[in-house]
Amino acid sequence: MKVVIIGGGAGGLSTASNIRKYDKQAEITVITMDENIAYSPCAIPYVLCGEVECFDDIIMHQPEDYLDRDITVITQAEVYEVRSSENKIKYHSNDEVEHELPYDFLVIATGGVPFIPPVVGTKLEGVFTILTIQDGFEIKKWAENSKRAVVVGAGLIGLEMAYGLKKMGLKVTVTEMQTQIVPRSLDPNMAQIVQEYLEEEGIEVILGKAIEKIIGEETVEGAVFGEEPVNAELLIMATGVRPETKLAKIAGCEMGQWAILVNEKMRTSVPNIYAVGDCVEVLDAITGHTTQSPLGSAAVRQAKIAAKNITGIDAEFRPVLNAMVSKIGDLEFGAVGLTKAAATRNDLEVVFGQKRALTKARYYPGAKRIDVKMICNLKGRIIGCQIIAKEKVAERVDTMALAIAKEVTCFELANMEFSYAPPLSMVIDPIILAAENACEKLKQVTGG
Repeated sequence: MKVVIIGGGAGGLSTASNIRKYDKQAEITVITMDENIAYSPCAIPYVLCGEVECFDDIIMHQPEDYLDRDITVITQAEVYEVRSSENKIKYHSNDEVEHELPYDFLVIATGGVPFIPPVVGTKLEGVFTILTIQDGFEIKKWAENSKRAVVVGAGLIGLEMAYGLKKMGLKVTVTEMQTQIVPRSLDPNMAQIVQEYLEEEGIEVILGKAIEKIIGEETVEGAVFGEEPVNAELLIMATGVRPETKLAKIAGCEMGQWAILVNEKMRTSVPNIYAVGDCVEVLDAITGHTTQSPLGSAAVRQAKIAAKNITGIDAEFRPVLNAMVSKIGDLEFGAVGLTKAAATRNDLEVVFGQKRALTKARYYPGAKRIDVKMICNLKGRIIGCQIIAKEKVAERVDTMALAIAKEVTCFELANMEFSYAPPLSMVIDPIILAAENACEKLKQVTGG
């Protein structure tokens, strides 16, 4: 069996490794345009802020490491043609030599490409997107000779990059065309808590204004948002990533609303072509609608499912809750499921429970404030949760991911048993307190 995988990110390489796990004889070839493979793009901001020493530290494997498992990885090569009727792909390497490669199964793991707003000045020197480790190298080098930076886009990567640049000593402004930061994962009142922390750290935040143009002759000198000019020698477009679907379209794969359409086995409309990662769309576990899940954790899970089905093991990818967590400086925040705003957009009637508490017993040294917001439908089923604190957020988000997946109600959660010790937790966990608050609001709404 010959398997060709296009893309050397988390989805592509995890697919290769899992195919080898289940099939010791398969011929596996991975082709990627990147020079580096098996690195964590999510770690790039943490190199900038100095929490990770250097970019080399976030590269976990080299191509020769995969050769030890009899997996061929071809770097700095671009696939430009997929002939699905002949089960062949064509690619050229950095020396422009053209090659043809047959396959029995093809896996498209092409990820995404940065979205760049159609404004004047995006080609100026000092304007960057952030996707690859090479982008990280170039941003760090440019930042070392800059005093002011603007980050356009206040999603996760935008905020993490902004903090990293601030720690490098730059004066940083973050802008967002919507009226809050992290609009996909947090409700406005929870986003405000994160925003206040950023401002306390000296990062300026501009909301509700789209970028109008970038100013400069040869290098960037600033940008205009609404009618407000902001000076900068460095500008990062953290304005989102769009699925890279060009090769899938060439192959004849059907497109969905957002990206490549796949079934629960990660198979496309072409029977022997699979797709994983940021280039595919999936189902939302709460709404049942198609959505995107541009998370490394999702790509790795999809890779396992694709690998099993390619090797003859029946497996299905579950609809997603898009559990996320981030850390900016000392502050951690995370979310899973729907926000209240997203529930409203999907015509779901909900209530929310919210509680501010502590991460440890109130008398124990080092106890930190924690904010929990829990979203429930009118039957009490929990459909979303957001948590912000300076410690112990990830484990609570994961707990809530399990609760939501198992369709636990706030009434059930409020009566569940949690562990307790003064150095580690409150006697009643903040999650329970938020659930109790949701129960009270539900009784008021339903009269129960």
